Amino acid sequence: MLREYKQLSTEERSVIAVGLSQGSSRRAIARLLDRPPSVVSREVLRNDSYGKYEAVYAAHLTRQRRRKPERKLKSNPLLCQTVTAYLERRWSPQQIAGTLKRMHPDEPENRVSHETISATIYAWPRGTLRTDLIRQLRQSHKKRKPRARGEDRRG
Repeated sequence: MLREYKQLSTEERSVIAVGLSQGSSRRAIARLLDRPPSVVSREVLRNDSYGKYEAVYAAHLTRQRRRKPERKLKSNPLLCQTVTAYLERRWSPQQIAGTLKRMHPDEPENRVSHETISATIYAWPRGTLRTDLIRQLRQSHKKRKPRARGEDRRG
């Protein structure tokens, strides 16, 4: 029977740290936590600093990894203006991404993928700006179709 995965809590990380410092095996710690051994092993490998596992440091690293990166168009206003100008000319996100790639072959900070352009447009909160941006797309759908999950959309 498959269990739904739950992230390790601070208490569980503390149990791992204490168990390792006492010389317990990862399997023994996993039994104590009622978790699969792979969870404990992965946690230790991922957050082991200089041969020592520390619960507080592991929790800190986990929070850092989970933080979402800032959107590229949000952090680069010049790039955002360029993309908006092309959208106003009714260019598709694919055309914009291809043009930027040709214009800036050695400057990845001045390029953006078509997927990022679409995601940024649809991530705007509902309102007139979002509506205007969507209207500038060739196929101005209010929502994006979800990615195919096992179904063929080619018709």
